[in-house]
Amino acid sequence: MRRFVVLAIMLAICVAPLGAQQPAESGGASYQLKPTPKTVTWGYYDAKTPPVLRIKSGDTVEIQTLVTSSPERFENAGLTPDRIEQPLRDIFKQVKDKGPGVHFLTGPIYIEDAQPGDVLEVRIQKIQLAIPYALNAFSPGRGFLPDDFPYARTKVIALDEKRMVAQFAEGIEIPIHPFFGSMGVAPPAITGRISSNPPWVHGGNLDNKELVAGTTLYLPIHTHGALFQAGDGHAGQGDGEVDVTALETSLIGTFQFIVRKDMHLRWPRAETPTEYITMGMHSDLAEATKIAVHEMIDFLMKEKHLTREDAYMLASVAADLHITQLVDENDGVHMMIPKAIFTAKR
Repeated sequence: MRRFVVLAIMLAICVAPLGAQQPAESGGASYQLKPTPKTVTWGYYDAKTPPVLRIKSGDTVEIQTLVTSSPERFENAGLTPDRIEQPLRDIFKQVKDKGPGVHFLTGPIYIEDAQPGDVLEVRIQKIQLAIPYALNAFSPGRGFLPDDFPYARTKVIALDEKRMVAQFAEGIEIPIHPFFGSMGVAPPAITGRISSNPPWVHGGNLDNKELVAGTTLYLPIHTHGALFQAGDGHAGQGDGEVDVTALETSLIGTFQFIVRKDMHLRWPRAETPTEYITMGMHSDLAEATKIAVHEMIDFLMKEKHLTREDAYMLASVAADLHITQLVDENDGVHMMIPKAIFTAKR
């Protein structure tokens, strides 16, 4: 995976600031994309994957995704067969081209005029629960503490959409903040098919709990059409995702896609209503952290016109580092700086 990082740096043109969201093109069309054996890829991102939908910049797509789990796993955990989604059963029966990863990714979506070197602005407008339950599980050899838990456990957790809480156990309710663990574009064609498990320059399995409705994700584009895919729905998650799963569930998301010709990024970035976010992914946690910090310094220099030294200082006194996740081959780190500190336009 380290060679991928080197490749990403070589491919990058320059790093431009997030800046303000661009106004959406007027008259954008709206689409729906549901998960079926013909509209889902199982466990990979690949520039050669044929698109299942073609749209234009400014269009909006409602994308439905499926929980990353097998019907049998749910049944063994006590869920009655009638509550398991039929598309999940269909995909397990019919899809033979799968791996090396585990996630069900709806797409890919081809965005017209998206070219390598551009950036795809993904406006996450709305996220809804598709089913009233989630799964959390660990298994031998996986998670952050594999030696401490060399066995398997699976828990089905009820989701109360009306109260927006997950009922983990008696007396324990977790607030629901749904987000898509995996949102990404195709990687550079030279890499071929890559696993959906580790996040990288294409985005993918970011597992960043900040990417809720109202957030904008910026993804560097590496192939014609971008080829966006989404999956790995989470009703909520703790930073770190230490047992390798979150509140895994099926989600319905509404996304608007904008092709940005004025931006050129090396790594994914994001913007919430209150924060700017930079990200780093690497097999070594310290290296992932360095990438996130370097990205923040670069953002502050280009967007806020700070000197390199002042950007480093501001990152130290005002930005927060978070361990996004520790369990997906490439560790993830994101750095957040509040918009409120910038009191004057620069």
